[in-house]
Amino acid sequence: MGNSAGQLVIVSGPSGAGKTTLLQRVFQECPLPLVPSISATTRQPRPGEQEGVDYHFLSREEFARRRDAGDFLETCEVYGQGDWYGTLLSEVTPSLAAGKWVVLEIDVRGTKEVLLHYPQALTIFVQPGTLDELERRLRDRGTENAASLERRLAVARRELESADIYRYRVTNDTIDRAAREICDILSQANLQQAGEVTG
Repeated sequence: MGNSAGQLVIVSGPSGAGKTTLLQRVFQECPLPLVPSISATTRQPRPGEQEGVDYHFLSREEFARRRDAGDFLETCEVYGQGDWYGTLLSEVTPSLAAGKWVVLEIDVRGTKEVLLHYPQALTIFVQPGTLDELERRLRDRGTENAASLERRLAVARRELESADIYRYRVTNDTIDRAAREICDILSQANLQQAGEVTG
């Protein structure tokens, strides 16, 4: 494949749409040089989470300092808890330069920020079958109280309304099918890219 440039892939979708599990499957099955972008966050690690594997855990001061220094591609404050999340340029730029396909799992607002810098990014919106199904998945998790569940559902509705800014929409009805669909989208994009390079 005579194409040295990497590709930025953005995957978004409401909380509870199953993005993380779906992407784990895509990483296993897709024959492309996919690498996850590890987000930075100011929240405390949950049990079992590792620095540099799940997240880059930064203090609020460190996060703010690096944000002011221009180290981030995008940042956002989540759910009014005062915790910040962001994508460090150091997670993206070197991998793209090395020809990797860097996968960002970020929200709609973050996607809009990233598209300002990388308008050619491949954008995929993962949605649950229905909002009822999303509500059921979030309830089944058992991690939400009623107020937090309502807040997440309100955000989900807003995100679903913004799904039009994404080039592709994938319904996560079954992990197998949705992972295959994402792999197909990426493979197709890779062929087009290779065609443009050789053509």
